[in-house]
Amino acid sequence: MNTALTATYALTVLLLIATPGPVVALIVNTAAASGARKAVFTAIGTNWASLVLIGAAAWVIMTSAAIDKAWLNGMSLLGCLFIGHIAVGTLREAMQATSVPTAAAQVDAQPGRGGLLQGFMVGISNPKDIIFFISFFPQFIQITESFGKSMVVLSLLWCAIDFAVLSLYIFAIGRIASQRSSRIISLASGVALLLIAAVGLAYNVRELTA
Repeated sequence: MNTALTATYALTVLLLIATPGPVVALIVNTAAASGARKAVFTAIGTNWASLVLIGAAAWVIMTSAAIDKAWLNGMSLLGCLFIGHIAVGTLREAMQATSVPTAAAQVDAQPGRGGLLQGFMVGISNPKDIIFFISFFPQFIQITESFGKSMVVLSLLWCAIDFAVLSLYIFAIGRIASQRSSRIISLASGVALLLIAAVGLAYNVRELTA
């Protein structure tokens, strides 16, 4: 095994996942609003999405398919639109919870947040992950002499680092979350998601129309 290349991949993945983005914002919001258990299921959903993207990257490598830049930008644009939709819903629920701060209102507002499916949808539509797996992931495929073994090692490393980092976020939010802080965290997460979606949307529209 190429130890240096493996270490470089692990560090790259760690920085990519730890850097705040749509997945982190969703995990933080879910942990604050709906608790650690649902946040863990959300993290599992994002891991599931990552495995699908890894599978797509493997197909690209095996078939030596050329990825059209316009197609990649189009996929990222759709991802930004979906993330924007999640952001609007998060902000709406947070504002409703702020205006009606009762226990009943909190319970009514929270069931739709996070969960396995939403984690998967945000993960699969995350522009950052799409670009990484399609454009950069193939550069690390030579960590072993076997393509199959390399794919297994890279996939396991990604899942382990991804779940570990997201678990740290969940643990941290669980330690500081209260009814008041949960609303603030939800608002901040919604704003972060909206900004990510807006910047990504502007960038991809510019690239597609250039």
